[in-house]
Amino acid sequence: MRKDVLVIDDELAIRRLLASALDRAGIAHAEAATAGDALRLAAAAPAPLVALLDLGLPDRDGLEIVPQLAALGLSVIILTARDATQEKVAALDLGADDFVTKPFDSEELLARIRSALRRKAGPLANVHRREFAGGSIDRDTHDVVMRGEQVDLTPREFNLLWALADHPGRVMTHESLLEAVWGPAHRQDLDYLRVAVRSLRRKLELVPSAPRLLINEPGVGYRLAEAD
Repeated sequence: MRKDVLVIDDELAIRRLLASALDRAGIAHAEAATAGDALRLAAAAPAPLVALLDLGLPDRDGLEIVPQLAALGLSVIILTARDATQEKVAALDLGADDFVTKPFDSEELLARIRSALRRKAGPLANVHRREFAGGSIDRDTHDVVMRGEQVDLTPREFNLLWALADHPGRVMTHESLLEAVWGPAHRQDLDYLRVAVRSLRRKLELVPSAPRLLINEPGVGYRLAEAD
């Protein structure tokens, strides 16, 4: 039987807390306390779909196994007490899909897990259209619909929204968004991105000053809320 989630943490208390939350949600799971055990379980058939990875493992730094877990097809959600922005960005750049800082809210974490499991369910049927919370974007027609109303975007705003909508619910780093929309020469031009995000929020959010669609991850990047 497939264990959908692989919990990787050397603290027994954390593993028990996560196991209890996953059991309540009806999500099958396996546990590993070391990087070695985690890689062995991740390579088993059928492989887990999502890894909850603590960075402070006894045998290896968790960052070291992010690329290996991603290469095995797992979506990686980092669970960490480390709050350094550089480490969060490094994890995302190495192939992690998301991160949650300890202490965490169990319900929020379960929502992140369900989001990752939905993404692993298979490719979208329409490769030219993406849906997100309250809206959709079509790359062929350049139509953007929000709460049933057509929204006019500039070409730059459209490309930024598409870059986010192509990975709904996933944190996209500042650098990756800048490269995707403005090109490699502009990976450090954060002001370009901030201005475009403010403009998108004015057009898409019900309350632009309290965004619920285009969510900031301070010092790291942005995520677009998924469709329900």
